Amino acid sequence: MWESLFKLGGTLEGRTRWVLGLAGALVLLLLWTLLAEGFSEERLDPIEAPSNVSDRTYLDNDSLLRNNYDALLAMSEEELAGLGLEKNTVYPTLPTPLQTLRSFEELHFEDYLLANSFKSIGLNLLGYVVAIAISIPLGFLLGLIPFFGGLFRKIFDGFRFIPLTAVTGIFVMWLGLDSPMKVAFLAFGIIVYLVPVVVQRIEEVDDVYLKTVFTLGATNWQKIRSVYLPSVLSRLSDDIRVLTAISWTYITIAEMLNRSGGIGELIWIARRQSRLDKAFAVLIIIVLIGILQDRLFVGLDRLLFRHKYVQEKK
Repeated sequence: MWESLFKLGGTLEGRTRWVLGLAGALVLLLLWTLLAEGFSEERLDPIEAPSNVSDRTYLDNDSLLRNNYDALLAMSEEELAGLGLEKNTVYPTLPTPLQTLRSFEELHFEDYLLANSFKSIGLNLLGYVVAIAISIPLGFLLGLIPFFGGLFRKIFDGFRFIPLTAVTGIFVMWLGLDSPMKVAFLAFGIIVYLVPVVVQRIEEVDDVYLKTVFTLGATNWQKIRSVYLPSVLSRLSDDIRVLTAISWTYITIAEMLNRSGGIGELIWIARRQSRLDKAFAVLIIIVLIGILQDRLFVGLDRLLFRHKYVQEKK
């Protein structure tokens, strides 16, 4: 059993894979907790601070506390209480998993986590629909017609090197700050990567299928319908799944611009409040949404391209 776990190029059975996945999650939580505690700091807060001054400002402006801070930290809780102080542990660098978990309540009731999450999901799906509707016909045009490929293929290859965060200002000037700008920006970010991939998938179509339909006297449209479309789309579905993860970067950038709702606004709020626990909680939500989206794409892939999984079932 142990040899199979470390066998080069080996595979894991379903139960073993689930057990190892759970163990990996527990190890990650343990490391997270240890790192948070390692970077934690102890801070003295007044038990009764002046009502018009925050606790932290009161401490920072008190010269006696500032000069004797280390000595005060070494005192017991009873001695500190006699001075009107108490010792608290803060996590300025990394919140603990428990702090992050507790922040979900505030995100749900005060920051409308569900509504903002669904708004970002809708924006993501709409951007994908627009991008796919443009990329597939355009990619087929560049990949199948030499004239158009010679004119524009190198240009589209170069578009991949455009830093998308730098063109947000252009989209704002064109379309303003509302949802159409966000959808267009997200679609553009997907198109510049997806069009060259479509062209590459066309070039990877097995020549034996093309020769077969040519022998049978197929027309150009029949070649596209019976060979190119099934082959390219079945492989392209995997590429679209990969781009799903990248698209969330563009969503958060677009939603931070005018802060009209969405995951990006929640991250902006957490940053303004210096709430690392809320920021980490929002990141966890993005990961969970991404996993669900990935499973959705896998299900659609199995439904639309069943031939890819015939060998797996056998």
